[in-house]
Formats: sequence, C-alpha cells, structure tokens
Amino acid sequence: MQTSALPDLAHTDAKPVHWLATATAMAAVVALAGMLQPDAATATASASEHRVTTQQGAAPPAKAPDPAGAAFPLDCGASGRTVADSAPGDLDGDGEPETVAVVHCAAGSGTPPQGIYVLTQRSGAAPRVVATLVDPAQKLTVTDFTVRDGLVSATLLGYSSTDVPRCCPDERESATWEWKGNAFVRSTGSGGSAARAA
Repeated sequence: MQTSALPDLAHTDAKPVHWLATATAMAAVVALAGMLQPDAATATASASEHRVTTQQGAAPPAKAPDPAGAAFPLDCGASGRTVADSAPGDLDGDGEPETVAVVHCAAGSGTPPQGIYVLTQRSGAAPRVVATLVDPAQKLTVTDFTVRDGLVSATLLGYSSTDVPRCCPDERESATWEWKGNAFVRSTGSGGSAARAA
C-alpha cells in the first residue's frame, strides 16, 4: 500500500469533540431557520387566503342571453322560427354581454329573409330584443356574421327586383353596426345610416 504524500486531514480522524461541535452548529442553524420561518409561512398563508377570498367573493361572469328563450318580433305563423346563428359580445361597454342573433322563419325550402336582433337579459328575466339591426321585411339573407370588439359585422345578400329568383341574390353589401350614444349605427362601404331600435 502506498502512503499519501499529503499530511493527514483533521476530519479524517474524527474525535467525539469534532462530532459534538458539528452537531451543535447544525442545531443552531436549524433553530435560526425555525425562528425565521413562521413569519414567511404566515405571509404566504395570508396571501393565499386573500386570493381564495377574492375569487370566492367575486361575482361569476355574466352569461350572455340565450336566444332560444327570446320572443322575436317575427310573424312566422305555424311554421315557427329558427335561430340560424348567434354570438355574444359586450356591445355597449357596460361589462354585461349581449347576444346578437340571426333569425328567420322556418321554411321547408327556399331562402327565407332573415333578421338580426340584439338581446339583453336582466337577472331572473327572459332575454328580450332591444334592437333590430336587419328587419326581415327588408328581404335580406345574412352571411359572414361575426361579433367582435363591440362590432357586429355581416354580409347582406339581397335582390335588385322581384324578377330575380329568390334562390339567387344579385346584390351584396358588407355592413357593420356599432353602439354610439343611444343607438346602433350602421356603416357600409357607401356610407352609414342609423339602425332602428326596438
């Protein structure tokens, strides 16, 4: 066996005094950490409790009105109504979502004219129509319908005369509605006009 050229290190020949000194030092570190820990733990628990309280105390986000429960101003007789499309959005910036619905009379064939309606709902009440953006009496079909960033957008397909077959609209217009003041204002490529409020 070859001996090391280095002198013996003190810890290679540990005596009971050495272990006692090490244990005392470790106990001091643990005690010091224990005295500091409760404050940090209390602060963490308080922050956590605050976060839980805030989440539980906050009102749940409002639900947009369901168009299935609304009475639309559309006379369809016995055929009934069809909600072709709908989308939620906060249109007036009050933090409560509205629903915009594209509705037409149920038809076995053909392309029935459609209406675009804005719905609101108070707590516990049924959804109600507060604005008509497109009236079915205008004999238009709605495509490319979206609700985004407070704007309602759609492409409106129509007919230049009664001679045009109802299957094949020959007029096309892009329209956007935005809440301004106390009414929805419609804008198109050729200018804008105010929408009728219900």
